Amino acid sequence: MQDNILGTEKIGKLLFKFSVPTTMTLIVNSLYNIVDQVFVGRAVGIDGVAATNVSFPIFIMSAALALMIGDGCAANISLSLGRGDEEAGNRFFANGFLLLLLAGAVIFCGGMMFLRPMLLFFGASEAVMDISATYTSIILWGLPFSMCNMALTAIIRADGNPQYMMRTMMIGAAINLILDPILIFKFQMGVQGAALATIAGQVVAGCLALAYIPRMEHVQLGKGKLRLEWKFIRAICALGFPSFCMQAATAATQIVMNNLMRYYGGLSIYGSEITLSCYGIMTKLYQIAHAMFVGLASGTQPINGFNFGSRKYKRVRETYRIAVGVSLAISVIWFGIFRWGGAFIAEVFVKDEPLYLEFAQHCFRAYMLAFFLYGPPQVTASFFQAVGKPMKSLLVALSRQVIFLIPLSLLMSESYELNGALYAAPIADTLAFLLAMAMIYHEFQGWKKVGYLVEKEGSYKAAD
Repeated sequence: MQDNILGTEKIGKLLFKFSVPTTMTLIVNSLYNIVDQVFVGRAVGIDGVAATNVSFPIFIMSAALALMIGDGCAANISLSLGRGDEEAGNRFFANGFLLLLLAGAVIFCGGMMFLRPMLLFFGASEAVMDISATYTSIILWGLPFSMCNMALTAIIRADGNPQYMMRTMMIGAAINLILDPILIFKFQMGVQGAALATIAGQVVAGCLALAYIPRMEHVQLGKGKLRLEWKFIRAICALGFPSFCMQAATAATQIVMNNLMRYYGGLSIYGSEITLSCYGIMTKLYQIAHAMFVGLASGTQPINGFNFGSRKYKRVRETYRIAVGVSLAISVIWFGIFRWGGAFIAEVFVKDEPLYLEFAQHCFRAYMLAFFLYGPPQVTASFFQAVGKPMKSLLVALSRQVIFLIPLSLLMSESYELNGALYAAPIADTLAFLLAMAMIYHEFQGWKKVGYLVEKEGSYKAAD
């Protein structure tokens, strides 16, 4: 363990090695739904885009469970390896794997049993309900494989091979991209074709991820360890819960905003279908941007976890500082894209619809007005998760969407309708940034008081 590169390699090089493949994996995963929407928009029109947007929360909910298990398992594996306890790492892996199989079954069965009530809750209007139900009922078959891919991405990253999962996801995305136009246009299958192309890519990517398990270097999935143990389940869920909450908060925000777009859009000149489709397109692009921050934050986890477990606290602080700087740079770039590229991006999905393009541009600019502050809270939440402080991580993770955005959008929309819902987002981004910076300042001040930031590194007792 003393020769592990996580404790010796330059931080910048490690961040690049662990963040870029994870980021690419998440971006490719986000592209599944985006590619579907582009082809569906061209083949079916605004109603098709709105219908696939309504089903998006089920993707996010499955990702929430997968990331809770994967990130929680990976964080515990990193901490165990940092302490030199390989046996604990093996048990965490075994329990995480069994939890993943169980979660996939729950998502599939629950989605099939409550399909239409679920879509109505997600914000489906009568005009798009049938299309959305057709699309989602097919998508559910591929979600367990997608969950395996997402969860194992974090675990394989902790084992030291993030590049494998990047290649796996790219193969799945390539299959989806090739099959989409063939099934949608050549065989004229519409949303059914889009859904079948998606699950084909997900199944292949999921199977490739599972095939890597026997090749793990630092942890093994032994037969004698394949049983659920409450001690390990609790530890996985404790450190993975912030990841779950971040994704669940995204799903909750999507559901609330879908319903606000449907209701207040119906009262405006744009209509429910235009506002639903435009907001959906914006959130798909937002998912690509968000994937970069999650990839960066996730890339810091094995570095922070190993070094914290090894008591190399200065490397932990340096990792955080570099990651925050990178996240701010990414935030500024995406702010420019959202500010000046909204209409062009929307036109990729649907052409020759003046009202649609008008609202799309306004939606992008209003909702993303303070996006240049978006990155640091993501890195901060991941930092607290990696050093074993799930409650602090949870507070930061929930701040933007649950604590600030959802209440503000509901309150402001009562007075300002569509604009109130949209402009709640930049206020939430600003408040979340200020909270994260205050918490990390307090944390590092605590480290100074216990003697961590001195030349000779000593032990550190968490001071929650």
